[in-house]
Amino acid sequence: MSRELNHLPAPAKINLFLHITGRRADGYHELQTLFQFLDLGDRLSFRTTPKDSRILLSPELPGVPAEQNLIVRAARLLQQATGTRQGAVIQLQKRLPMGGGLGGGSSDAATTLIALNRLWDTELPLPELAALALQLGADVPVFVRGFAAWAEGVGEKLQPASPPTPWYLLLLPGCEVATAAVFGHPDLTRNSPPVQWQDYAEGRCGNDCEALVRRLYPEIERGLSWLKGLGRGAMSGTGASLFCPFESEEEAQRALEQRPEGMEGFVCRGHNRSPLHQHLQIQTETL
Repeated sequence: MSRELNHLPAPAKINLFLHITGRRADGYHELQTLFQFLDLGDRLSFRTTPKDSRILLSPELPGVPAEQNLIVRAARLLQQATGTRQGAVIQLQKRLPMGGGLGGGSSDAATTLIALNRLWDTELPLPELAALALQLGADVPVFVRGFAAWAEGVGEKLQPASPPTPWYLLLLPGCEVATAAVFGHPDLTRNSPPVQWQDYAEGRCGNDCEALVRRLYPEIERGLSWLKGLGRGAMSGTGASLFCPFESEEEAQRALEQRPEGMEGFVCRGHNRSPLHQHLQIQTETL
C-alpha cells in the first residue's frame, strides 16, 4: 500500500561565521563555523511505490540529470544501506536559488533521507542516518540532525548550539561564486587560530573568505557594503548569500524595500531547531 508525506520543509541554512584553521594533506580545509536554520526553503512531497524500486523526481532541475540530483542520490543511498526494494515518487517545489550558498541541495537530500526512512519503515536512528548523509556532502548531516550547530573538521563534527534567533534580511547579490576556486586561491586565509563559543558571543568571529571574495566579485562587494551600512552585515559561506540581523520583522522588511537594484532579497527568521524536525515532531532526545 502506498504511503505519503506531503509539503515537507527543506530549510535553508546560513553560516554565522566561518574560520579556516588549516589545510589537510588531502586538500580539504579544517574549519570552524556556526550553522543556523531559516524558515525559508524548498518543499518536498513523497509517495512510496512498494512494488517498484524506481526513484522518480519531478520536476527535474535544469542542467542537473536526475541521477546526479542529491534528492535521487539520497534515496538510492538509503535503498542500498537498508536493502529495501521500495521506491518513491518525489515532487520538488524549488524556492531556494541554485548556487545561492544556502544549502538547498543538501537540505533537500536530508529531507529525503528522513522522509523515506519513515515511509519505508527502514527506521535507521538519526545518528546512523547522519553518518549515511555524510557520503552525500559535508553539510548534509547538520540538516539530518536538525539542530543549530557549532561545526568543526570539514564541517561534519557537530555540537548543538543556541545562537540568538533574530529576523534576517537575506540578500542574494546575483552572481555565482566558484566555491572551489575560492578555497583553492593562494590569497585565502588558512591559518586562523581556533576560537571558542565565547569569542563568537563577544563578536570576535568573522568570515575568512570575505576579503578575497569581495575583491573577486564586485556585486558581493556592493551588496555587503550596503548591508554593513545597516548593521552587522555578513557573508554566509563563500558569499553567494549575504545577511544582516534585525530585532523585528518590520525593521528587516523596511530594509528589504531599500535593497540595491537588481538584487533579490528575503525576510526570514533564524531557527535553532530545523523546521523539518518541528513539522515531523522529531524529539530532540532522539538526536
